[in-house]
Amino acid sequence: MTSSNTKKEEMSHKEIHSTCSIDSCCGGDCGNQESLLKSKSFLAGVILFALGVGFGNITQLLPAMGTAGIFLAAYLFIGKDVLLTAGKNIVRGKIFDENFLMAIASIGAFLIGEYPEAVAVMLFYQVGEYMQDRAVANSRRSISALMDIRPDTANKITTDGIHVVAAEEVLVGDTIVIKAGEKVPLDGTVSEGSSTMDTRALTGESLPRDVNVGSLVLSGSINGQGLLQVKVTKEFSESTASKIIELVQNASSKKARTENFITKFAGYYTPAVVGVAAALALIPPFALGIGSFSEWLYRALVFLVVSCPCALVISIPLGFFGGIGAASSKGILVKGGNFLEALYAVDTVIFDKTGTLTNGIFKVTNIINQNGFTKEEVLQYGAYAEYHSTHPIAVSIKNRYLENSADGIEEGIITGLTERIGYGIKVLVGGNSVLAGNRRLMEEEGISIVPEDEAGTVVYIAVDGSFAGAIVISDEAKADSQKAIEGLHGIGVKNIAMFTGDSRKIAEKIGHDLKIDEIYSELLPHQKVAALELIYEKRKSQIERAGKVIFVGDGINDAPVLARADIGIAMGGVGSDAAIEAADIVIMNDEPSKLITAIRIARKTRVIVWQNIAFALGVKGIVLLLGALGYATMWEAVFADVGVAILAVMNSVRAGRISEGK
Repeated sequence: MTSSNTKKEEMSHKEIHSTCSIDSCCGGDCGNQESLLKSKSFLAGVILFALGVGFGNITQLLPAMGTAGIFLAAYLFIGKDVLLTAGKNIVRGKIFDENFLMAIASIGAFLIGEYPEAVAVMLFYQVGEYMQDRAVANSRRSISALMDIRPDTANKITTDGIHVVAAEEVLVGDTIVIKAGEKVPLDGTVSEGSSTMDTRALTGESLPRDVNVGSLVLSGSINGQGLLQVKVTKEFSESTASKIIELVQNASSKKARTENFITKFAGYYTPAVVGVAAALALIPPFALGIGSFSEWLYRALVFLVVSCPCALVISIPLGFFGGIGAASSKGILVKGGNFLEALYAVDTVIFDKTGTLTNGIFKVTNIINQNGFTKEEVLQYGAYAEYHSTHPIAVSIKNRYLENSADGIEEGIITGLTERIGYGIKVLVGGNSVLAGNRRLMEEEGISIVPEDEAGTVVYIAVDGSFAGAIVISDEAKADSQKAIEGLHGIGVKNIAMFTGDSRKIAEKIGHDLKIDEIYSELLPHQKVAALELIYEKRKSQIERAGKVIFVGDGINDAPVLARADIGIAMGGVGSDAAIEAADIVIMNDEPSKLITAIRIARKTRVIVWQNIAFALGVKGIVLLLGALGYATMWEAVFADVGVAILAVMNSVRAGRISEGK
């Protein structure tokens, strides 16, 4: 493994470690459990414990040590690391952690002569910590595999041949070679060759994408076949794969409300149960005169062992992190557990139209000719008039003309260009005066037209003062959009709205075709925020409690409304830096139906998290009560602590294995 890969693995481990808040419940010593089990001292302790339990009169075999000495030696061999960690944490002011509880409980058991149980508490705690750590490690490895999408070296072309260099050393403008089967280390454009790219790691989709000269290729994708030369357009740290890895690794810094609650809960809960345990040991025998001190001390020690909230403190953040990992494997980047949790309670989804529900690619859908002009002439004059414009409408007209014209556009015959923003263009084409624009331009120039009633953008064409016809340009709905709307209604989303700056006619056509509940058209960016506020106002009048509002847009022009919504989701367009920066969640393959997958993952994750909370608190509550009444021994207490923690962690790992259809 390269040093860079080692750093990546260390970073991933560190992230899981902080995510699980293990420091707060096991003193940060969780990573040493496997080596602990392999150590000679631990094995010696287990052998001594087995001898102590297996032979009735162990002192005859080892008379110099005595029964207490045998169990004490076993205890120290097995639990020395826990005792040392508890001592260090006390010095640092971190008293009420699991190491402290295990130390107090086991030492107390020794003091009242319960030697086997004292050693057993420490032994099963260590075994439980090992099993628990293995479950966390398995989850960490699966997430590390998810994030292992970025190669750390590149085949750089230099003046003296191709050299393998660290990807960080490649600069923008350099050319690299991508061989068949290799991962792309940096974003760039193909300068030579053609191939198919597997973008599954970025988008969650298995369908390969064809690339050739001029095509954009993204770091993290895999070259399926052929040899590609790629001109680098982004540095290593700014490339798509690096951005995705950074997003996933930083996701745990934004904790869900449930995570924050459990962290605060543990801070009050553990000191409280220590206080209750102390009262349980002292008040009945001394204040009430009930039973002996040793009897009540034993009950208090059972109470302490049961009380540790490690099952909650570890498993709940791990559940959210597993859900975030599952979403990432489907091409959905969630920037924090708080956003994943918020997805659970969504009742309103607002879509931007262009580029979100529609392809965002304008196409000529109809050409109308008038007054003796042919459709070919109308298209030709429109293409010449729009030749110098880069507006998407103009580009669509030029592209349609060039598809059917072998001669192309003769730039030299275009003169006297005048562009009027909001109206259109006036230009001379081979001596003919050509107008290309909207209805207002025609009216201002005194051209009598036949208004078109088609849904789409209409460009009217006039030549030498005579109305020649019109070109209709439309943006088509994505094939996935209908599935998304139907699916969202199917999972209980009550209201689906659409925002667009397009005309009411175009908006209503798209909205009607997709069965959208509310349509807001002809909106400027700041008016989209006002429309969102209007939706919030409507929801206040609802009797039942309203859920969260999602806005789904392109992440660039819609930044204000993305920020205002409860959850902003960007259709990332694979590699859109602005989208990744602006939104709370990024859908990498531009499919609106991925939102359904995200909501399902959020709901499954939340179910798992609350299963852990109910299970842990339920079992602990029962055993705490039984312990206080004298019906539970240390063995039940160990299960209520270590066993519950293991089962909760194993349940949390399920969050990382959520299929798209569930």
